[in-house]
This record gives sequence, structure tokens and C-alpha cells, in this order.
Amino acid sequence: MSRATNTLVRVSSPAPLHRHAPDWLILSIACVAQFMVVLDVSVVNVALPHMGHDLHLSENKAQWIINAYVLTFAGFLLLGGRAADLFGRRKVYLLGIGLFTIASVAAGFAHSGPQMIGARAIQGLGGAILSPATLTIIVTTFHGPRLPKAIGAWSAVAGAGGAVGGLAGGLLTGYANWRWVFFINVPFGIAAAFIAAMYLQERRNQEATFKLDVTGAVLVTGGLTALIYGVVNTTSSSWTSSSTISWFLAAVVLLGGFLFWESRVASHPLVPFRIFRSRPLSVANLVMLLAGGAFFAMWYFLTYYFQNILGYDAVRAGFAFLPMAVGIVAGAQLSSRLLVKVGVRPLLLVGAAFATLGFYWLSLITPTSTYGNDILAPGFLCSFAMGLLFAPLATAATSKVDRADAGLASGLLNTARQVGGSLALAILGTVAYDRTLQYDRLAALGHHVSRLDKFGFVAGYSRAFEISAAITLVAFVVSGALPTKVGHHSSHARPVDAAASAGAAGH
Repeated sequence: MSRATNTLVRVSSPAPLHRHAPDWLILSIACVAQFMVVLDVSVVNVALPHMGHDLHLSENKAQWIINAYVLTFAGFLLLGGRAADLFGRRKVYLLGIGLFTIASVAAGFAHSGPQMIGARAIQGLGGAILSPATLTIIVTTFHGPRLPKAIGAWSAVAGAGGAVGGLAGGLLTGYANWRWVFFINVPFGIAAAFIAAMYLQERRNQEATFKLDVTGAVLVTGGLTALIYGVVNTTSSSWTSSSTISWFLAAVVLLGGFLFWESRVASHPLVPFRIFRSRPLSVANLVMLLAGGAFFAMWYFLTYYFQNILGYDAVRAGFAFLPMAVGIVAGAQLSSRLLVKVGVRPLLLVGAAFATLGFYWLSLITPTSTYGNDILAPGFLCSFAMGLLFAPLATAATSKVDRADAGLASGLLNTARQVGGSLALAILGTVAYDRTLQYDRLAALGHHVSRLDKFGFVAGYSRAFEISAAITLVAFVVSGALPTKVGHHSSHARPVDAAASAGAAGH
């Protein structure tokens, strides 16, 4: 995530402390903030139908509540990592948690779709600044045998944030109001900021000469946003309409500008393209883009299936995701233990194969399906498969790159997951919506049905899961391109970076 892991030995001497800060307090400062950032992706899912209803957003438009956060997080994540090195961990941490907390307040008080989407975008920016700073705090504070333990705690907390998000969102929405999904961040954010201001030393890389590539971050974020908006726009306009074409042209110009800027103009590019000469890194990022995107969309569609089709309230829907959270943790634990014995590629192939089977199984749902008979097993299988993939993907991404690029490599992997999630959610959401409308038209012709009913919605969800199975099948094929000798013990691999990416799996 952060390049601070590469410059650990070149930080400035800490300024004298006004108060003594025990290690557990510094670790808590980092872990609480990372938990908030990761939680805020998954906690929104269960509350999404309620938000959409109150903010007058359709299912297809409500996905922007997720995309606005994820896109800005992905687009500015690498920039945030470099900022921590350049300006210092304390300043960047306080800036990130300040933005995140203020945006949480704004999201909680939002009374329209545009207000919510704007607040979520600022939240994503705050998260992109804050998340790398939390890892920087750990690797510049703990040394020797204490560092792996601190990284392990950070990774566990980050994973827990993603795992419990669905349950927390259900409980907050069911027993309070969906607005508390955002308000809950405020006391934690204020407390973390106060403690950091009082106790956290400032440390920065005194030899840092690079500049922040703000232009690159803006171009790639704007280009991805235009691309996704163009896809979503096809639900109300045709693919050949002037509005759709305009959005796609804007995406081409912005993303093309990003490629030109990074390769020809930027003195310190956000993404040095030379790093993709590493085949393991390229394969790992593509697999994460595909499989991570499909998994991202699964939570979205199951949220609506539980509440709109099975009739679950928010609390019951939150508990319905609990076995899947357990599946992620179980898969990640098993994968990390098997990695040394079997290597990277076999685990990627097995994980992608399990995911394909699980998504196809989910595509067989009907309006009369039940959770115990038709959702629990395939949902757990998909989640277990995703857990299997995280550790080998982190290892592959960092195994054959120069030591100086290890932080960048793990940051790219996390970025690939966020971008894949946004793209998959937009594409699959659009496909599902189109399928629902087609089903409704056919039903109306044959049975004089003039409204969207459960059968139409389930037809859309089923089609989305079918395509998710196809996407993970492509990920299976791509995994076969990984060199067979990529393993856990590479001379270039760094445990810190692998742990960082694994910890971010909760996103």
C-alpha cells in the first residue's frame, strides 16, 4: 500500500514527545483508522435498499453510493501512500481521518442522491489518504520481532472490518437508522484524531525527492468515473445515444491522457509502467481485477435478493452474510498455511475454480429459493474461494519486483481490486437491469403483467451471477499464465507488503 515500507531506514529523527505513547496505543491508532476505512465499504451494502428508497434512487442508481467511495479510494490510494512519505505520517493521518470523519457526517445528513454521492466521494478520498498512513505508522514504529506481530494485528483488524460490515450495517439499519452507518464513524474518528494529535510522533522520509502525481490520480479517477457512468447511462439511453457516446469519449480522452502523462510527462509517475514487466505482478493484478470485481458484485445483488425477494429485514440480512464472512476468513487462513507447501499457482487455480462453481450455483436461484437450501452453500463457497486467493495474489504481485517497488506493487494490487469492483458493479448492475426489463416485457405480453415483479428481478440477479461465473472462469485461465516457480520464499518478496495486501482483503 504505502511506499513507506521501502524507506524505513531513511526517516527523520522523531521530535521529542510531550507525552509518552505506549506501543499498544500507537498500534490502536493505526488499527482503528484502518478498521473504519475497510468497514465503510461493506457496511453500506445491507443499508443500500433503505438508502435508495429514502434518497429516491433506483437499484441501478444506488450503486453509485458504493462506486463513488470505491473509485476515489482506488484513484488516490497510491497518491496517499506517497504523501505519507513526503509530508509525514502524523500530518497525513490527521488529514485523512479529518476528511473521512467530516464526510461521514455529511453522508449521514444527506437528503438527496447527489449529496450522498458527493459525500461518499470525499470519504473515499479521505480513506485513500488515511489507509496507507496507518501502515506507515506501524512500519516506522515497530522493529525486529515486534513488526510481524503488529502487522498481523493490523491485517486481522482490516480483515475483520470487511467481514463484519454486513452484520454491522444490518444491526445499525434495523435497530436505529441507515444514517447511523455513517454516524458511527464520528466518535471513533474524533477519538483517533485526538489521540494521534496528542501522542503520535511526526516521522517522514527526509530524502524523499519525488512529487505527488496529482494530475495522474485525477486523470485515472475521472476516466474510470466517465467509463462507469457511460455504462450505467445505457439503462436510460441506448448505447448509440449522444449522451452515452459522450461519456465513453470522455473516458477515452481521460484514460488516454493518463497513459500519456504517466509514460511521457510525469517526472514521478503515479504508476511507473516498467513495473508491469514482471509477469507475476501483471497476472496477479488481472486476476484480482476479475475475481475481486465479481465478488464485489455478489454482496450487492445478494443484499437486494435477501431484502426484496426473501423479505428479510436489515438485521436478518446482516446475519445472512455472517457465514460468508466466516468463509473469507477460513479461506485466507488455509491459503496462508498452504502457500509454502503448494505454491502460488495451484492455490490461484483452485480458488478461481471454486469461485466459478459457486457463482454458477448462485445463478440457479429462483423467487421461491430458500436461504438454507439455495444460498448458504454457494455463498460460502464463493467467499471461501475469495479467501483462498488473497494471500497467493499478494505473494505473486510482490515476488518478482525490485525491493524498491514492493510497496508500489502491493498498492497496485489493492487498487486493482477496487477498480475491478467498480467496473463489475456497473456492468453487472446494468446487465441485470436490462434482463429484468426484458423479462417484464415478455411477462406482460404473455400474462398481462404490467409491473416489475419478483420474477423479473430474480432473472436479473441470476444473469449477473452467470456472468460472474464467466468472469471468474477467465480468472482461472489467466492464473494458468503464472510462472510455476513463483512461491512464498522469493528473494524479492517482502512479508510486510504481502500482509498489507492480505489485510486489505476486507475491502
